Amino acid sequence: MKDSFTIALIGLGNRGKDTYLPELLKYGGKVRVTAIAEPVDEKRNEVAKLLGLAPEQCFKTGEELLAGPRLADAAVITTMDRQHVPQAVPALEKGYDLLLEKPVSPSPEECRQLAQAARATGRRVVVCHVLRYTAFYKKVKELLDSGAVGQVMTIQAIENVGYWHQAHSFVRGNWRRTGESSPMLLQKCCHDLDLYLWLAGKSARRVSSFGSNSFFNAAHAPAGAAARCLDGCAAKENCPFDAEKIYLTNAATGIDAGNDGWPCEVLAAHPTHDSVLQAVRTGPYGRCVFACDNDVVDHQVVNVEMADGSTMGFTMTGFTEHNTRFAKFMGTAGQLTADLLAGDIILTPFGRPAQTFHIDAAEGHSGGDAGLVQAFVELMLGGEPGPGLTSLDASLESHAIAMAAEKSRLAGGAAVEL
Repeated sequence: MKDSFTIALIGLGNRGKDTYLPELLKYGGKVRVTAIAEPVDEKRNEVAKLLGLAPEQCFKTGEELLAGPRLADAAVITTMDRQHVPQAVPALEKGYDLLLEKPVSPSPEECRQLAQAARATGRRVVVCHVLRYTAFYKKVKELLDSGAVGQVMTIQAIENVGYWHQAHSFVRGNWRRTGESSPMLLQKCCHDLDLYLWLAGKSARRVSSFGSNSFFNAAHAPAGAAARCLDGCAAKENCPFDAEKIYLTNAATGIDAGNDGWPCEVLAAHPTHDSVLQAVRTGPYGRCVFACDNDVVDHQVVNVEMADGSTMGFTMTGFTEHNTRFAKFMGTAGQLTADLLAGDIILTPFGRPAQTFHIDAAEGHSGGDAGLVQAFVELMLGGEPGPGLTSLDASLESHAIAMAAEKSRLAGGAAVEL
């Protein structure tokens, strides 16, 4: 076991700066950040000051950081989806182990390229499928592995994206266009595809899918809608997607109540009422949701046939009040429901009373962010990989399913073999 290790942060957005960095700093001298890369000067300078980094340890891009000698034992890559592999491959070749934000890449060729590079260099790649690291889903895994429902035959699951989260990230935000980021199912739901296969111990054989961007487009703009929410929009009062409601007055974010966290921190480095108001007035997050350039789906259904003949029906929808997940596992000896919002896992063996296990939610993907960082730190200090560690090989199956589902959707729902 080692006493400490060093790390480079490539990308200081919401995941890098506001999520993983604070978690890493909890380990004190066991983890030292020795290099950072970020194109936004304000973010880079702020983190450099916080960590006491010299100018030669700070870079505008990951490419600049990786062009020189190796500056750390490991790197955290949290840049945009299509930057991941072009930065991860040279990082592996330089000798960095990686904590890599999901999705790995929307390109099957790039996924294969990264897997080949990891094998060739012998370096470790941990993908940020944080839900595996929550106490909630660890309990679900424990129950299913114990045989509590017998053999799982059917999985029914839904990702409730939430109306305001759909508007924020996938209509107005960075992940609104497939060509600039990833298909919606890969970007948002590779979490789920990875999670449910892992929980049930399954492997997929073929996939079919339907879905579209059927609502967030110009055809559904209400009468009197303005191009921007603060530009005298006549439909503002009755529009739940109004940016002023979401970012300034809505309990979903609560910025007026002093909330300086996500998603308002995406609009302003240090959100206040005035800074967020200015961002809504002038930036992309103040656009009418019916007048954006988005093309990712706002709802999608995926059917998966497993290698053992069992099945999963999975739904992603942006038309829900809450941003949460629900799943039902139906087996030969009972059923199990997992309601993340309520924190309840209900196990019902056939012919016997139900048992309820309640697990309070934690901050940061229900505690998954902290759990992932803890697992990575332990791995880097010389510990053995945990049984649920999201290795690159394990993660890429979820990517293959998502890519097959997108292929099926675009082909009108035809089944795609994996």
